[in-house]
Amino acid sequence: MQKSANEIKSVLVYVGLDRLGDGLLKLPFVHGLRSSFPKAKLTWFAGKETTVYAKALAPLVDGHLDEVIEYGGVGLEPMELLRSRPLKGRHFDLIIDTQKIVWTSLSAWRIRHDTFISPAARFLFSSKKPPRGYKSPKAMQRQMLDLLEIASGKKIPTPSKLSIGITGTRRGEAQRLLPKVKGYIGFAPGSGGRPKCWPLDRYIEVARHVAEQGATPVFIIGPQEQEWIDEITAAVPDAILPLQIAPADHGFDPMLTLALGERLSKAVSNDSGIAHMLAVAGTPLVALYGPTVYEKFPPMTDTITVIKAEEFGSREMSAIPVDAVSQALDALPERALVA
Repeated sequence: MQKSANEIKSVLVYVGLDRLGDGLLKLPFVHGLRSSFPKAKLTWFAGKETTVYAKALAPLVDGHLDEVIEYGGVGLEPMELLRSRPLKGRHFDLIIDTQKIVWTSLSAWRIRHDTFISPAARFLFSSKKPPRGYKSPKAMQRQMLDLLEIASGKKIPTPSKLSIGITGTRRGEAQRLLPKVKGYIGFAPGSGGRPKCWPLDRYIEVARHVAEQGATPVFIIGPQEQEWIDEITAAVPDAILPLQIAPADHGFDPMLTLALGERLSKAVSNDSGIAHMLAVAGTPLVALYGPTVYEKFPPMTDTITVIKAEEFGSREMSAIPVDAVSQALDALPERALVA
C-alpha cells in the first residue's frame, strides 16, 4: 500500500550529476520537494559524478535537503545491474528517478524502496503514472516538476523567478566591488563550450556603446576565460571585472556571482551557468543562443529577451549581429537595485 505524502519518511532523488546551470534550474524542484514531503528525510543522490548541491550551491539547499551523496555508482555501466544492491541495502519510502535511460532506471530501481517514480520507457517502471495522453514538456525544469506532481499528488506551478538566500558576507563583498546605486551593465561572454560563445569583440563593441551612454560595463569573467582579461581591459578601460579584483580567496564562488548579479541593472549573456545565476539573481537579461535550445533550459526570470542565431540564418553564434544585441539591451528595462 502506498503511503500518503505526510506518511513518507524518506525520499531519494536520483540524478546523474549536476553542473551549475542544472543546479539552479532544479531549485524549484528542491523547494517543492521539501514542501511536498515535510516530514521526510530528503536525500539527493548523484549516481554518476558530482552535484553542485554538495559544495558550490550548498547554501541554497540548506534546510531543504538533508543528505547529498556524490559518485553513487548508479548509471555508470549496464554491468552494475549484476552487482550487489546500491547504497548497501538502504531503504527509502520513495525514489524519484529524474532521467530517462532505461538501464539506469533499472539500476536505480534496485535501491530498496516502496514507491518508485521514473519517466524512463514512458513510466514503465513507475509505481505511479501520469494521466493517459501525457506529453513530456520540452523544459527540463517542468519535466522535473511534473515528476514531483506525480509523486506527491500535488500541483507544483512553474515559477517565473525564485527567491534565494545570499549570505550577508557575499552581499557585502558585492557592494564593495560595485558600490554605485545604479548604472552597472553586465556582460558574461564565457560559457562551458566555446561554440556557445558570441564573439568577444562583439561583446566589447556593445560594452563600448554602454560606456558611451554613461553606464559602467561589468564583465563577469570565470576561470575558463582568463586569457580574455587583457583584451577586455585594453579595449574597454572603464569596465570593471569584479571577480578579478575581489579578494583572491573567493574561488569563483557562485554565491558571489549571484550577489554581483543583484547589483546589475541588466546584462547580456551566452547560454551558460552565469546566465542562470544572473536570472536567479533577478537581473533583466538579454540571452544569446546558437547551437543550444532555449526551450529546454530557459533561464529562470520573467524579464528576458532571447536572441537566437537561427533568426539570422545560422545556428552559429557569429550570425547574431551587434545591432540586434545593442538594441535589445537598450530596450530592456532596468531593475531597481537590491539593497
